[in-house]
Amino acid sequence: MKKKQTLFLVYSALIAALYASLTLINPLSFGQLQFRVSEVLTVLAALHPAAIVGLTVGCLISNTISFLPLDLVFGTAATLLSAIFAWLLRKVTIKGIPVLSCFMPVIFNGIIIGAELCVYAGDFSATTFLISAFYIAASETVLCAAGVSFFPLFKKLHNKFFKK
Repeated sequence: MKKKQTLFLVYSALIAALYASLTLINPLSFGQLQFRVSEVLTVLAALHPAAIVGLTVGCLISNTISFLPLDLVFGTAATLLSAIFAWLLRKVTIKGIPVLSCFMPVIFNGIIIGAELCVYAGDFSATTFLISAFYIAASETVLCAAGVSFFPLFKKLHNKFFKK
């Protein structure tokens, strides 16, 4: 039992470190049009529940540099919700790839981060929200599509370490 707990913890920590590192080295990770390369890793939530913890902690660490209190709470919550729903929808697949799971960040980040950006801009009109949500969702779509393309590789690595 301890081996499983240790493996869960190590896997979570590895994902958190990768997510935070990929976010923090990229200057386009924050702002109106975010392009967090680390979002490619969100597909891991469809493979193992440890990824839910890792992605959430990695996002929380990353959001600490924004110095925006709402980002710490709501940005991290968006990642947590995305990861939970990705795990819950993991069995809905197309040719063995959990495509629906992979696109949970598009929905949650588009809505939540889009609203957050409106609050910081001081303009919560429908137009501003829709534009903000669109920009966030568009960048998430590109990154999540990349995650879908990496899924077979991630699954192969996952199965190597988590033999069933």
